Amino acid sequence: MPDTRYAEPALVDFAQRLLIAAGLEPAKAADVAQVLVMGDLLGHTTHGLALLGPYLGELEKGDMAQRGSPDVIAQRDATQLWDGKRLPGPWLTLRALDAAASMARPHGTGTVVIRRSHHIACLAAYLVRATERGLIAIIKSSDPLLAAVVPHGGITPVMTPNPIAAGLPTSHDPILIDVSTSITSMGYTMQARDRGQKLPGPWLVDVDGNATNDPAAVLEEPKGALLPLGGLDAGHKGYALGLLVEALTAGLAGFGRADPKEGWGATVLVQVIDPEAFAGLDAFRRQMDHMTDACHASKPRAGFDRVRLPGERGMRLLREQRERGVALRETIMPSLEKWAQKLGVDGIAPVS
Repeated sequence: MPDTRYAEPALVDFAQRLLIAAGLEPAKAADVAQVLVMGDLLGHTTHGLALLGPYLGELEKGDMAQRGSPDVIAQRDATQLWDGKRLPGPWLTLRALDAAASMARPHGTGTVVIRRSHHIACLAAYLVRATERGLIAIIKSSDPLLAAVVPHGGITPVMTPNPIAAGLPTSHDPILIDVSTSITSMGYTMQARDRGQKLPGPWLVDVDGNATNDPAAVLEEPKGALLPLGGLDAGHKGYALGLLVEALTAGLAGFGRADPKEGWGATVLVQVIDPEAFAGLDAFRRQMDHMTDACHASKPRAGFDRVRLPGERGMRLLREQRERGVALRETIMPSLEKWAQKLGVDGIAPVS
């Protein structure tokens, strides 16, 4: 990771001041800033403060709403459908997580589906908010604007990476799952391009359907696409999961690829499950603790020092970076300093 580090509170404050200067309401700016910095704390560097500049650009253009609240379109005891009215995705998703948790306590589960949200950043950044309360959180997201992932066997892109995230409480650190249903993301591909690197494997197809590891295949004209999770051989699995995400976001929302494009955004499912409505939290943790121990005890294959759980590296990074400062990619702060000059916001100094 780069050596330049910034104190977490200073980064959150800086991001919040930039968002407020761009017109966002203070409460919404605070939530967006915290979610973006949380992404970096967990090591999801493509979906942390790297997104702040693009978000500021969306506010400037009026493509991200500055004020307002979502409309509740449909509601039952344990479900709600919201129209997000293109409000900031991180703010909407945190509100949806709290609403779903409130429904889960009396009913065992709560689900909020949001249509017409703006982009929601790093899905893993929301999960600890639920697991620290002894709740299971499941988040899925699609973007009806973009088509960047091919169906298995095809060369015409149809879907976005359509991520799936889940937070599972244990007696120790939670298990944090955050995976795309494509073999890689556009953010990771752009990061490799910017560093002059190839991808680790043939995760893309060019416009003629040839597998490649060259980011230029999807970032330059004529554009190819991302392969589904599983790649050329087992991409039917990622393709199927991607369709499931489309159904549980766009399908339940009644808004998606079949509708006119509205700009960069998200259709989102946020679901919370309370283990106490089933066998109980202690029983849930006992089972997950057993799985944690079994995975850790698995003999590692060549090239691996040990077996880790999903989110284990992220939680380690979170603790380390809260103590030593948040390490940002070398391109992020210079881009934000340009916005600070433009918006008249004071910058911050690194801690190292």
